Amino acid sequence: MAVGEISPMVLTAGRWGLVLALLGLFANRAIREGWPRLKAQWPVVAAMGALGFTAFNALFYVAGHLTSAINISILQGAAPILVMIGALALHRTPIRLGQAVGAAVTLAGVAVVASHGGLRSLAQLRFNPGDLMMFVACALYAGYTLALRGRDGATSLWFFAGLAAASFLSSLPLLAGEIALGLAQAPTPTGWAILIYVALAPSFFGQIFFIRAVHLLGPARAGLFINLVPVFGALLAVLLIGEPFRLRHAAALGLVLAGILGAETAARRDSACARSGETL
Repeated sequence: MAVGEISPMVLTAGRWGLVLALLGLFANRAIREGWPRLKAQWPVVAAMGALGFTAFNALFYVAGHLTSAINISILQGAAPILVMIGALALHRTPIRLGQAVGAAVTLAGVAVVASHGGLRSLAQLRFNPGDLMMFVACALYAGYTLALRGRDGATSLWFFAGLAAASFLSSLPLLAGEIALGLAQAPTPTGWAILIYVALAPSFFGQIFFIRAVHLLGPARAGLFINLVPVFGALLAVLLIGEPFRLRHAAALGLVLAGILGAETAARRDSACARSGETL
């Protein structure tokens, strides 16, 4: 929907600029109170915002010009698996059988929606540099997710303000490059509507909810929900762009939800067993 209405780097810089303005209006006191703690953690917070948000989005956009939507969706489905592997390596979080099966089932759901139900097309996939960029983007977001665990003040607004500031500042060189190449496009009225939506929904509320989820569930369990993104994207295309609703949409949503439910059931059962063992 944004194509022809606003250019990618104007959207990237604008979304975080609006988030900062929103935080300045409604969370000024919390940011001031948390400033000493943010200042102490600034190098790490800056890296998380620049790599997990700005670099991820930039690589995603460039990959979209070089590879297919199928490849992008499939590779995006690898992010939760990277989070699981990273949690095992960094935090010694074991990968349970239920989690592994759940991840595989959700990835199957992503494959269904990405291939438009024609799973034979998956056998004809061809990979190019755009796919490598997408994989690197997913690895960066997985690293960001893992870095949230145990981070001091991660669920506070001052911490999120630091992430937003780092994302905005690191997007400015990319915006300058887009302007220098003559590719920048100021928002049309529709572009402004898209920019405001992107700032409020995925950039502000979506990220705050995700940070809180990682705090409550841990990165491996929260990361599995990332596979809902391409499914929700397909469903939104039905609602907003007028694409027809197909059986594949229902099948993909069912597979992803079943995978998440299975993994969550296994994780909660393991937690209950662990608590019972501690009690005994």
